Formats: sequence, C-alpha cells, structure tokens
Amino acid sequence: MTATAQRGRKKPAKGQRPAGWKAMLWWIGAAIVALAVVVLLARWVRGLEPVQEFLLTYPGQSELPEGAPVGLPAWLGWQHFLNAFFLVLIIRSGWKVRNTARPPGHWTRRNTGWFKTRNKPTKISLDLWFHLSLDVLWLLNGLVFVVLLFVTGGWMRIVPTSWDVFPNALSAALQYASLNWPIENGWVNYNSLQLLAYFAIVFIAAPLAAITGVRMSSAWPKGHPKLDQAYPIELARKIHFPVMFFFVGFVIVHVGLVFSTGMLANLNHMYAAREGAGWLGFWLFAASLAVMVAAWFLARPIFLRPLAGLTGKISK
Repeated sequence: MTATAQRGRKKPAKGQRPAGWKAMLWWIGAAIVALAVVVLLARWVRGLEPVQEFLLTYPGQSELPEGAPVGLPAWLGWQHFLNAFFLVLIIRSGWKVRNTARPPGHWTRRNTGWFKTRNKPTKISLDLWFHLSLDVLWLLNGLVFVVLLFVTGGWMRIVPTSWDVFPNALSAALQYASLNWPIENGWVNYNSLQLLAYFAIVFIAAPLAAITGVRMSSAWPKGHPKLDQAYPIELARKIHFPVMFFFVGFVIVHVGLVFSTGMLANLNHMYAAREGAGWLGFWLFAASLAVMVAAWFLARPIFLRPLAGLTGKISK
C-alpha cells in the first residue's frame, strides 16, 4: 500500500469499536453512576427532619398573583410549535456553520431597492444565510409571543412575583432528584423550578442569543472601532456557543419531563389548549414532530439554494 493510500484516519479492525465509542460509553456509564449517587443522596437528605419541615413550608410552588389566567390559550400552542421548529433548525444550522470547513455554497445580498447600501454586500456561506434567516423568523415569533404574553396576562405564570419562588424551586429540585416528584398541575400553575426555567429561556437566554448573534453577523455596523471595542466579537462568541448548549439542555430536560409527568395531559395543555388526558394533543404533537423531522432532512443545499436565490446571488 502506498503512503498516499495510508493517509487519513486509520480504520478500526473488523469487530473493533472506534476510540470515540469507548469515550462515549465511558461518559454514559459515568453519567449513570453520577445520577444514581444524586438520587441516593437526595433520598437521604429528604429523610432529615429539618428538610422535611422545609418541604412542608415550601411545597415547590408559589402562589400566583390575583387575576392570573387559568389554562393555556390556543395561540400558545402555535407559538410553542413555531418556537420549537425554528429552534431545532437554528441549532442544526449553527452547528454546521461552526464545523463545516468547506461550505456548499455562498450567498451575497442583492444591493438594490430597500437594501441598497454604499458598502459592498458581504458574501456569506449558505449555511450562515440559513442560520441568520431562521434567527430573524425566530425573533419575530418571539416578539409576537412576548406581546401576547403581556396583553393576555400570561406573563404572571412565568415571571417571578415573590421571593419564595427560590426556596420553592429548591424544594422542587430536591423532589425531582429524589424521584418523589412534585405534584404537576401545569394547567393552573407551574412549580417554581419550571417557572424559573421558563423565565430564563424567554427573558435571559433568548435575548443573549439574539444580542450575541447580531454582533457576530454581517448586520453589525462596520467601520466603528469604538463600538467594536465596547462590544468585542470575541465576547459574543464566548457567550453565544454556551447559550446554544443551554437551549439543548433545556429541550432535553423539558421533553423528558413532559413525557414522564403525565404525557397525554401535558401534550393536551401544550398543543390542544384543553385539560384532560385525551389523545388530541398527542396527535398534534406527532404531526408537529413529523414536520420538524422533514424540515431537518430537507435543509440541504439542493433545497436551500433556490430559496436563498430569491434574495441574493448564489456562488460556489
């Protein structure tokens, strides 16, 4: 065999797992052991008398303010689907932008009409165009969500209004960790740990993703050294990537709890805007999942090029 043929990665022998599999199996095993330790420790802590008194004082849920709406409106189901749809594709496209060495194509904005500027339009990769386009749609959907949230009073369900939300969140976390989970009644009121998680996603993580994304994009104004120094792009990169992992972690935990704490009732709340354990919410969720899976596989250059060509010039 020539030296040229030997270049690249060395293939594992037949029946031999690659080194990456060993690392993955090691991490899975370590995670299982760590989870078991956390559960055993939480169960032991719950048996202590002071902790039992703490759980009685703070059952894991704060009282809602007067006038807080009961139930989930239909518009929230659409918002939930669109938010999940855009977020899944944003994570996919962002990962490709970060890890693709040779993009499948480039996009350059047409410098005409409302978009005409003095500076020459920047050429960006097709993956980055897709990522930025999804970001805009996701932000518009988020803006509609926030407006409706405050118009309908739904903000009271995900914004802390009293300091006891923190000890109640600690109580809920301890109950989850001990596998003796808090009573779920999301149709009326979320537990305090859920409330803080939703608040963090909507009012902290989403704005951070948007602010750092704008700094890293071609939309950031060029030729302003003082502005660049005040908000360096290195800082934006250090924040943007961990925020993506926060979203991924939230989605995994969120989906896991939805399925393990009364799947049919939870899906009815989220997708069918109704209380009860019927199957309508499940089938709406299944349909939305099918749409997201299809979009994931269709987000390929052969389909992205014609879309990108509607607003700019495509080049290799």
